Amino acid sequence: MSDDNAAKPTPPVPGPPVPAPPRKPMPVVAPAPAVTPAATSVTSSDAAEWGRVTEDGTVEVREGESWRAVGQYPDGTAEEALAYYARKYDDLAVKLGTLETRAQGGGASASDLTKQARHLLGEATDAAAVGDLAGLRTRIETLISSLSEATAKEAAAAKEALDAAIAERTVIVEKAEAIAARDLAKVQWKQVTAEMTELFDAWQAHQQDGPRLPKGTAQQLWKRFRTARSTVDKARRAFFSELDDVHRVARDAKSRLIERAEALAPRGVDGIPAYRALLDEWKASGRAGRKADDALWAKFKAAGDALYAARAEQAAAEEADSAPKIEAREALLGEAKAVADESDLKRARALLTRIQRQWDEVGRIFPREKERALDDRMRSIEQALKAREEVDWKKNNPETKARANDMSAQLLEAIEKLEKELADAEASGDKRAIKDATEALSARRAWLSALGG
Repeated sequence: MSDDNAAKPTPPVPGPPVPAPPRKPMPVVAPAPAVTPAATSVTSSDAAEWGRVTEDGTVEVREGESWRAVGQYPDGTAEEALAYYARKYDDLAVKLGTLETRAQGGGASASDLTKQARHLLGEATDAAAVGDLAGLRTRIETLISSLSEATAKEAAAAKEALDAAIAERTVIVEKAEAIAARDLAKVQWKQVTAEMTELFDAWQAHQQDGPRLPKGTAQQLWKRFRTARSTVDKARRAFFSELDDVHRVARDAKSRLIERAEALAPRGVDGIPAYRALLDEWKASGRAGRKADDALWAKFKAAGDALYAARAEQAAAEEADSAPKIEAREALLGEAKAVADESDLKRARALLTRIQRQWDEVGRIFPREKERALDDRMRSIEQALKAREEVDWKKNNPETKARANDMSAQLLEAIEKLEKELADAEASGDKRAIKDATEALSARRAWLSALGG
């Protein structure tokens, strides 16, 4: 027959715990080194030392001097029953060995290890397993004790980190509140917006990467930050709303100026003065926003360009008409050079007068810069002749001549007197008198020579 119909053993059934007598105190031992499941397995001889199976299949484990029932294994041999519950012990031992290894290796959180060790201690207490449970519990308690100092240090470090995190987040809040306390009607909003964005990013980064703050503290700090941020946002919205109104007024005014400027196109060059007046109004109309201003200015400038293009065409035509006039005036300037060479002032003045009359008959010249340059050259010739005439007038003026003659007579009289004084001084041998008379006589003769005497 096939074995499929053979009776299968009934799984072991844990029995009710049997009260054990008070255990004797067990000595505290140091944590066992990390072990592998193979090293902590309870052999059959160990299982026999720590466990036994009664006639009804109840499996018991020895704890101290007493025995405690851990379950039943009715459909197997005593060896199989003990091996089954020994594996339960092995599982606990492996968990302990893993915790001890992690504790010795470092890097793991002592508080987490302590929590796991305490949980394992609960599993090992009254465990349905066969093995040295008392020794296992002692090792667990020793491990918990050894972790207590590290746990305290971790708690202190965690508190220090938490205090630092609260301080850092408080600094963020205080910076936001300082911004909100400014006179927000006078700030540069681009800069303020960047500062608040930077603080909000710092808040989020701190919230994500920093330690978790107590709920009450976190909510209080967030409320302060949110209030400051809301104050800034409200002021910013009000500012830009008002700015939008200002821009709208300026935009409407400039649109009307564009219409008036475009209406000047039929007037051509004559419309330029009116366009300049519109340009003054444009400058006084305020800003309409960068993009709007650029677009509006392009239209306004195009209207002005049309007027100035008409003026440029007119100037080009006038310049073409002025070419013969420029040649005529250049020729007159050539003739005017003879004015300086003419010694007779009357003939020189007559020549210049004739040239000036012909100069005016030539008419206006364009461009005006060219006309001014030609006029300047002619003016220099006029000024040179005028200077000569002024010198001649001063020289030949009757009143001037009369004054000069009177002065000459006085000088001649003085010279005659000084000559006599000099002769007397020489006759007497008075050297000082000779010197004074000689110097005075030289001065008078020089003055007389200057007067043409």
